[in-house]
Amino acid sequence: MTEQRMIIEMGMGNDLHGQDYTKAAKRAIEDAFRHSSIPLFGLLGLSHEVMRVQVTVGVQDPDAVDAQALVDTLPRGRASVRVVKGGLNVETVSGDPIVVAQASVEAFLPLQTGWTLKS
Repeated sequence: MTEQRMIIEMGMGNDLHGQDYTKAAKRAIEDAFRHSSIPLFGLLGLSHEVMRVQVTVGVQDPDAVDAQALVDTLPRGRASVRVVKGGLNVETVSGDPIVVAQASVEAFLPLQTGWTLKS
């Protein structure tokens, strides 16, 4: 089935102490969610189940991220998480780097035709 990307949001998250890449990634995803509200589903009478959610997270150590834990935090749609090299580690005088993660959250819907907004 042909899909179309309807939504894309970006977010940034960090872990100040502990070098927890999964925590930083989760915060980046939550930050992206805070920038969006999607009334489209209610207006078109669509179920959130038809939405495919694709998350890409960038951190300095992709192997340190529990991608399934991130999938489990996504509230709607059929979700997948891909972790790539990116983000930033900020060195500190204590030797405990600050972990910075970037995330993009994309939502895809089946190709829609004949849209009619409900009142």
